[in-house]
Amino acid sequence: KKHSDMLRCILVFQMGGGVVMGVGIWTLVDKGEYLSLLASSTFAVSAYILILAGGLVMVTGFLGCCAVIREQRSCLSTYFSCLLLIFLIELVAGVLAYVYYQSLSEELKQHLSKTMTENYAQPGKESITHSVDRLQQDFNCCGSNNSFDWTHSTYIMSLEAEKRLVPDSCCKTITHQCGKRDHPSNIYKVEGGCITKLEQFLAEHLLIIGAVGIGVACLQICGMVFTCCLHRRIKLDPY
Repeated sequence: KKHSDMLRCILVFQMGGGVVMGVGIWTLVDKGEYLSLLASSTFAVSAYILILAGGLVMVTGFLGCCAVIREQRSCLSTYFSCLLLIFLIELVAGVLAYVYYQSLSEELKQHLSKTMTENYAQPGKESITHSVDRLQQDFNCCGSNNSFDWTHSTYIMSLEAEKRLVPDSCCKTITHQCGKRDHPSNIYKVEGGCITKLEQFLAEHLLIIGAVGIGVACLQICGMVFTCCLHRRIKLDPY
């Protein structure tokens, strides 16, 4: 019975690992191009940590199964060490997500406007240009705070803009040089601009990362307790 209970626990841990990995991948895939607009890499690091932790949970699950079936204390000790490592990794991911969540609003206010107005459509900044276009189209917004933010941008003041008032990605229906008209019937006029939209999007993801990271970390504690109990029950190896 002790074997079957432990094996069920390991199966639950592996399922939890799959969930953790899935959340990490989803975070990076779901509009991951916005990461180039962030000043710090904390958001991406939290997601990568979850993917790493999820992968480790699934791999070490096989080690746990072997240890239980063969009743080897040395393997159980190794499995316990792996669970402890995974616990710490997931805890770090959860804490990072929570800390970044607290500073997200201030970071976006300080850096997003500058990034958009200084780097949009500039040589070597193609990824930022693409991210800004996707941001404005996906969230139906224009400019970091409002469409007037583009007035003094490097791109709009250049000859390349061809007398546009805003980038074409601000338009509700994108056509060539549609950015020459900034009337509300033509471009998005959203209160709070793209900062508000992006902040809400990232905050939701960070809360999920933090909750999953800390939640599954607590699950690992249960795994370590079960492992210790089984370790004490199994007699010392004759070798």
